[in-house]
Amino acid sequence: MARLKDKYRKELVPALHAKLGVKNPMLVPRLTKVVVNMGFGIVEKDAQKSLLQDFAALTGQLPMICKARKSISNFKLREGMVIGAKVTLRGDRMYEFVDRLINAALPRIRDFRGVPVKGFDGRGNYSMGLKEQSLFPEIRPDQLKKTQGMDVTFVSSAKTDAEMKELLKLLGMPFAAA
Repeated sequence: MARLKDKYRKELVPALHAKLGVKNPMLVPRLTKVVVNMGFGIVEKDAQKSLLQDFAALTGQLPMICKARKSISNFKLREGMVIGAKVTLRGDRMYEFVDRLINAALPRIRDFRGVPVKGFDGRGNYSMGLKEQSLFPEIRPDQLKKTQGMDVTFVSSAKTDAEMKELLKLLGMPFAAA
């Protein structure tokens, strides 16, 4: 079992149950999935293959390739060209990724003052962006062909932003001071 999942069950559920004042412990907010998206635009085939391999290494799952739906001549984009990839993580892989993100990747950001609080959507979900994939320990910076950012979206069963923020804070997410 993932370390963060075990911590959630043993420590966070009772803490959130007491703090939020819900009657049933099954109503305590929990992470349902984490969606990681990497849009790399138009790149050559070997750089694209390298990005997909790095993406698979840091998420622990093969990414789903996203293709362009329409042709746009101003962007030199043709229908069917590969322009990105995404991964939906659930269960143990999700908790392992969140654990590596919070404890290994975020502390490696230079001049890090916390993740922004603006990423909540009003329905209990949180989104954030990372500037490069080399923050994760699985990626070797000397073998990178291209640095690429990614978007991470945390989807939960929380009804409000306050519940989600409390859940993420107890999981260890370092929020910036407002």
